Amino acid sequence: MLENILSANVTDSITLQGLLLCTLASLVLGVGVACIYMYRSKYTKSFVMTLAMLPAMVQIVIMLVNGNIGTGVAVMGAFSLVRFRSIPGTAREISSIFLAMAVGLATGVGYPGIATLFLIIIGAMTVLLTCTKFGEQEKSGMELKITIPENLDYTGIFDDLFQKYTKSSELMRVKTTNMGSLYELQYHIVLENESAEKEFLDEIRCRNGNLNLTCGRVSTAKAEL
Repeated sequence: MLENILSANVTDSITLQGLLLCTLASLVLGVGVACIYMYRSKYTKSFVMTLAMLPAMVQIVIMLVNGNIGTGVAVMGAFSLVRFRSIPGTAREISSIFLAMAVGLATGVGYPGIATLFLIIIGAMTVLLTCTKFGEQEKSGMELKITIPENLDYTGIFDDLFQKYTKSSELMRVKTTNMGSLYELQYHIVLENESAEKEFLDEIRCRNGNLNLTCGRVSTAKAEL
């Protein structure tokens, strides 16, 4: 199962049977990589399709350049000029891309058995870590943004409300808005009782003149592929 199905010198001995077998293995395993990525993850169809086809693309390139140093250097230079996307991806997206490339490399040099075994091991580990609480953080509180007039001294103005409704509070940032006529105060808070959130916000609104008020979970979203 783990033997090389191609000869040592792949470049000079690519057969139709070997090419089709490696390509079929790459496509099947690529779909497996895509399925692993889709498990409990937000995704787009275009990205999933790319994951499914990437192993076959890498496999074809490896089969063509294997054993030819000059061609390999030329291909490396060409790929170095290409950016995959214009924005960075999440850690899971990047790991899925590397998994697809590793599968393509293994099938490209003639080891579909090793590629299958590798996919099973990494896939099982990915599902296990996703289903467990490994690496999860506890709730990190809330982000509160309060807009106040410029003539209102914000130092300690909401301290009594924070003591009444929160376990902890910290002023993270102060910035001016609306051509300097307003201040926006950004706090990190942990509520004492989440059911009293509306009452807490209502008291703040009475104190800041019913100006803009935003309260929500701390955002951890990143730019994705």
